[in-house]
Amino acid sequence: MNKLREINPLLLLAMFLIPLALVIAAVPENTTKPYKLTVEQLLSELTVGSQYFSSDDIADLIVKKDPSIQLIDVRSESDFKKYHLPGAINIPLTDVLYNENEEVLNQDVKTNVFYSNGTVDANQAWLICTQLGYKNNYVLQGGLNYWAESIISPKKPGDVAPNDEFAKYDYRKAMSSALGGGSLEAQSAAPAQSGGSVPVIQKKAKKKKGGGGC
Repeated sequence: MNKLREINPLLLLAMFLIPLALVIAAVPENTTKPYKLTVEQLLSELTVGSQYFSSDDIADLIVKKDPSIQLIDVRSESDFKKYHLPGAINIPLTDVLYNENEEVLNQDVKTNVFYSNGTVDANQAWLICTQLGYKNNYVLQGGLNYWAESIISPKKPGDVAPNDEFAKYDYRKAMSSALGGGSLEAQSAAPAQSGGSVPVIQKKAKKKKGGGGC
């Protein structure tokens, strides 16, 4: 069950709107666009949780090199260079509203999946795009933190665990092996094993949002 659904709705909305306001304030006025959703619509979108892709699904799509998926890392450029998912591009959260990124974010060909260390920053990027009326944008559930736990280093179930838990573990071990296994740092050194070259969107020099667990 999604933990976000267990949080008080007003607190949930504040968790996203307050940092979201800071992101918008950091963007020059002439590059901002009018938003379309009301507060009630925003809250509805957040509590439904239909924006999520599971780590298992994303791992499968990466291994299959599915061309319909575009992974978008919304962390800082420095964090992106240290480690990113195979085939991902980097659009920091503070850059989402810049015109140069609209062609990537506002299209109907690929399915974009935002990710960050957790889910807060990725959800903010998704909210911005949703408010602008952009389609085909989603979020990696749990972010890189859960990716490391579930895909990179899955834990073997206990001896008395049900069969489906062992099946999930075997699947994740296979995904981990196909993606290079080991730690996040080890994978960052060789992304070409399962995704080829990683294009990076070039941007003008400006202040970057720091890393962390968002």
